[in-house]
Amino acid sequence: MNHPVPSPDRKIVLVTGASSGIGEATARHLAAAGHHVVLGARRVDRLDRLVTELTGAGHRAESAQLDVTDRDSVKAFAAGALARHGRVDVLVNNAGVMPLSLMEELRVDEWDQMIDVNLRGVLHGIAAVLPAMRERRSGHIINVASTAAHRVDPTGVVYCATKFAVRAVSDGLRQETTDVRVTVVSPGLTRTELTHSGGNPGPQNAVRTALEAVGISASAIAQAIGYAIAQPADVNVNEVIVQGTAQV
Repeated sequence: MNHPVPSPDRKIVLVTGASSGIGEATARHLAAAGHHVVLGARRVDRLDRLVTELTGAGHRAESAQLDVTDRDSVKAFAAGALARHGRVDVLVNNAGVMPLSLMEELRVDEWDQMIDVNLRGVLHGIAAVLPAMRERRSGHIINVASTAAHRVDPTGVVYCATKFAVRAVSDGLRQETTDVRVTVVSPGLTRTELTHSGGNPGPQNAVRTALEAVGISASAIAQAIGYAIAQPADVNVNEVIVQGTAQV
């Protein structure tokens, strides 16, 4: 099958968790930069509205329902893009959840959810795109971690553990290949919907209060992702930490 070949500056970019927050901001930023964005999330209604907005503005965008905890769903998401476009240049592994609570509360279901979305979801994404990238000897995997991947705070123990693991996976993958670029983007407190579900109301409300005081916009993280993508093929941005100047 013949596929249209994008210009060198226009990449086919897959973004998970694209229905809100950093994923949505990344979709907007990369589409405006001329890339073709393929957006995945569970909330299809939000994706549809975003794609309609982006294409209405003359940008290139499409979407598909995606559950990163389901390996087959992630495989289908990546395979569909590969079939339609003949290549996947970039994967932005962004989907994440953060229900905060003390360990002694034993919210085991929420622990499992964080492991499934934040870590296993990243691994599913890597597994879905890496073979074709290695075959082409070209590609870029961007994993969204957190400043919580650099420090551990009470009520965020399991969340931090998953983000530490994302950094470890990313650095290990980067060392295993000279063909595929691997970048970790670690946001600080960012105004998103991450604290809007699950967890203990006390810690969740405390983080929302902190966000109002020192949080930054999701567009700042999107710009960091865009910076990493825009570097020459022989330049790898290993990690970018982005937080507000007021955050300590």
